[in-house]
Amino acid sequence: MKTQKIVIVFGVILLIVLVGFLVYLFALSSAYTLNKPDKRPFFITTKPIVVKGILVPKGTKIIYKKQYFWEKQEQKKPLQEKNIIQIAFAEGATILWGGVPITSIVKFYNSEMNGFTVYADFSSLHKETRFSTLWQNCNDGLGITVEDNDDWSFNTKNILDVESCGVNYRRYYKDDENQQKHLDDLYHALMIIED
Repeated sequence: MKTQKIVIVFGVILLIVLVGFLVYLFALSSAYTLNKPDKRPFFITTKPIVVKGILVPKGTKIIYKKQYFWEKQEQKKPLQEKNIIQIAFAEGATILWGGVPITSIVKFYNSEMNGFTVYADFSSLHKETRFSTLWQNCNDGLGITVEDNDDWSFNTKNILDVESCGVNYRRYYKDDENQQKHLDDLYHALMIIED
């Protein structure tokens, strides 16, 4: 009788562990599926519209954070602006951001940080400025911290700092004076641009 109770208790514990493990695997696979870039919902603009404070042209792809596993990929209308994680302009299309033609804007992955990374197309640059030259030296995305995460426009009143420029310049490396100086120079040059 005692052996039978032990076997039953052991079986129940094993069943609980197995169910817990299966739930854990399902949660992991769901999180992976929800966050895969090709599985995120998106909307392609059919006319110019204002998004995150920016007038975007027709054909702009607006990518959203996935909320539910049953969400379709392509949307018939824009979703909530607070869930935008990327704005990508159509092939060959750019808008000016700080006088520099840009191809896309991507929200910072770290949700603790208010800001985004702006990607330039320097081959379309018509007018060089100190800001564009400093940015071009990094030859990569420009990380911008902002006060209001709902405004991705070139609004110097909202821009708090230049967080990064490519992989070579990051605020994170506070002890590296060259990195900090380059980012400071970029920020000061950005503040005097009129867009």
